[in-house]
Amino acid sequence: MTDLTNESTARIDPKLLEILVCPLTKTTLQYDAARQELISRAAKLAYPIRDGIPIMLPEEARPLEE
Repeated sequence: MTDLTNESTARIDPKLLEILVCPLTKTTLQYDAARQELISRAAKLAYPIRDGIPIMLPEEARPLEE
């Protein structure tokens, strides 16, 4: 039997991560597998990944608390 919870923590394609950048700062992003987010340290934003698709809209991003 397959554990369906593993699907929600599926890894993002490393090649996609290499080409994606923050739309505001144009800097590289870090992948947070636990939260399913792409982190922009420069913009202090976390872009969500929904159904395996990165949502790269600043208005959809979560502000980082540091």
